[in-house]
Amino acid sequence: MRRRAFLEQVGAGLGGVALAQLMAGETHHAAKAKRVIQIFLSGAASQCDTFDYKPKLIEKAGQTWDPGEKVQLFQSNPGVVMPSPWKWKRYGQSGKWVSELFREVGECADEIAFVHSMQSKSNVHGPATFMQNTGFILPGFPSAGAWVSYALGSLNENLPTFVVMPDPRGMPPNGPANWGGGFLPAAHQGTQVRVGQAQPIVDLERPRGGYVTEASDGEGLALLKQMNRRHLEERPGDTRLEARIASYEMAARLQLSAPEVLGIGQESEATRKLYGIDQPETEELGRRLLTGRRMLERGVRFVQIWSGADNGFPRRNWDSHENLMKDHGMLARELDRPLAGLIQDLKGRGMLEDTIVYWTTEFGRMPCSQGSLGRDHNPFGFTSWFAGGGFRGGVSYGATDEWSYKAVEQPVYCYDVHATLLDLLGIDHTRLSYRNNGIDRRLTDVHGQVIRELIR
Repeated sequence: MRRRAFLEQVGAGLGGVALAQLMAGETHHAAKAKRVIQIFLSGAASQCDTFDYKPKLIEKAGQTWDPGEKVQLFQSNPGVVMPSPWKWKRYGQSGKWVSELFREVGECADEIAFVHSMQSKSNVHGPATFMQNTGFILPGFPSAGAWVSYALGSLNENLPTFVVMPDPRGMPPNGPANWGGGFLPAAHQGTQVRVGQAQPIVDLERPRGGYVTEASDGEGLALLKQMNRRHLEERPGDTRLEARIASYEMAARLQLSAPEVLGIGQESEATRKLYGIDQPETEELGRRLLTGRRMLERGVRFVQIWSGADNGFPRRNWDSHENLMKDHGMLARELDRPLAGLIQDLKGRGMLEDTIVYWTTEFGRMPCSQGSLGRDHNPFGFTSWFAGGGFRGGVSYGATDEWSYKAVEQPVYCYDVHATLLDLLGIDHTRLSYRNNGIDRRLTDVHGQVIRELIR
């Protein structure tokens, strides 16, 4: 971006926060989408039990699995061919095969663009999760949401640009680094919101009781602002302090705006039912997805919602090494109705046209058994999908082999996905860069092709 480069060179005193505001809304070309809501299935959801239908697995069930080459797995030796324990059915005018694990999402198949040829450079959860979020398997790089915040700025100064809602059972591998700002100005990192808790945004409100009053709180914040500004004048370009100042200012505004945006009680009974908030299994994720929709319609640019936490026993994520039917079954029952409800709700409100719904996981799972009931990691072929925001509905792109083992048609990496998301938001991924340690860094590194076949 020429204008950005100019401002960065001559306006060092402005810093990242002010620069982002100057750049807010600038795009390289006409945008089809304004915002993104990403659903990340932590632990690696199985493509061959959800959206990648392979009759060969049913035909060869229980036989020795032989893909014609040596297979090196993450923590096991290849077992026998393992068909999905769930039945499959065609949905919509597109006739898309979806397993009964996601039957509600299947009803939305004509709105969805499936990518069946995803690949990862790692079969280890931490690096692979980093890769899908930041484009790199190493820590220290900005997340996609932070890049979008940096590029486009805010649509509502009273709400964060990038919001994250982790699974209440715990953090994913890498924790908050998955939504960090990396070397971008720190103000662009994700704001964590814990829906349903007494304090959804940590330390937003002043302590109840004690000696802190509304008046003393205001006086303290005014003094803190004065001290911070003086400190900043002596250390130009320190984005950490600028971000801290901006966070205090945002917190003051959030004290007024957050209760309204988090107040899903204002939604109709029909809407709450659409998200499954009336049922115990779907209530928690339904609340987060409905809150995500409320944030999007009020100007939040990027919302990331996690299904699954880090590893623990019993399993609390999609990493089904021991018992796929138990773990995937539980997590899919939590997610299926709320996620379908989100798509239906966005469409009914006219928001799906300019909102991207993005479903992903860090890698897939093997078509053979691990033990007798589980599946091991598979970085060679898995599925992501997209709805709305300029994506074509009812289409599938790329393919794995007959086993759902390796991508064999139109292989796709996260770079291509990120390039496509940015393109729909009006951004040329090759021109969105930030100079760090003498290198012009991009979300897509030195890779990435926009997947034009998926765009309307």
